[in-house]
Amino acid sequence: MGVSRRTRYARRRKRVQRADNDLTTAEWATLLEAWGGCAYCGATGVALQKDCVLAISRGGRYTLDNVVPACRSCNASKCNDEVTGWMRRKRLDEATFLVRHHEISTRLVATTEADGAAATPSPSSTTHLGEASPETEAPEPTATR
Repeated sequence: MGVSRRTRYARRRKRVQRADNDLTTAEWATLLEAWGGCAYCGATGVALQKDCVLAISRGGRYTLDNVVPACRSCNASKCNDEVTGWMRRKRLDEATFLVRHHEISTRLVATTEADGAAATPSPSSTTHLGEASPETEAPEPTATR
């Protein structure tokens, strides 16, 4: 006897929640712009979905270097298959995808890390809880008797 859709969906939802899902909306927009269409077949002008190159069920995560935009047809067809084997079966250009995926994900991850480093305050400008920064230190009160 098969497993119901509700059970399958509940299991998938648990896997997704357990995984590290740190893809932000801004990163997704950047991915869409970088790919310019479906990462697999190149379709443009269609709604694109988030597809994990390495499926969640196989240990993948929703991260900048694992998610690509895919058209509905490619996303449904790929399911949780390994991407290179699936591309061979569909007679899609595997080598071009892999090279482009590497270039785009490397560039975006480097950009994100550089933005994160720029947004992190330097140790000299931070203060510990309860301490005043040197610029805002109040002068010590003089003793009057």
